[in-house]
Amino acid sequence: MGLGMRIFIVKDDGSLVRLPFGRYNRLIRHDARERLLQYASKRVRCAIIVVESKNRKPVEILKSEFAFLLFDSDGMLEKSGESETRLAMDMVEPLIAEKNQQVVDSRHKFARKRYVREYRWEPTPEIEAAIWKAVFGRFETDNS
Repeated sequence: MGLGMRIFIVKDDGSLVRLPFGRYNRLIRHDARERLLQYASKRVRCAIIVVESKNRKPVEILKSEFAFLLFDSDGMLEKSGESETRLAMDMVEPLIAEKNQQVVDSRHKFARKRYVREYRWEPTPEIEAAIWKAVFGRFETDNS
């Protein structure tokens, strides 16, 4: 048994483009030599899929994450901004609640909703089916 990752860029029409893990890793590390010029100045949907494999064949999808990738004008992945980090910190529920408090502190709930709205997306059944087919069937990779 082994674990692997499949990264897909989801185009506007719902089609998938496989992004090799090495390229994805170089993008998130902001390697100056790694660029995707076709996505310059765009915000694109990305599906990150964790797969369990047996004898080098995928047998189960363990986790799916659906996020956005923001590219700068040079086709490089933008560095994560302070606003996303601040919002992620705001999602943490207060550990200590004051006794006899008249007002309930629900900022973390609103922050979580905003985070999901701005930094996550939900796949359609068609996109989920395409991901399943791409993971368990044959699929072309984007080596551009």
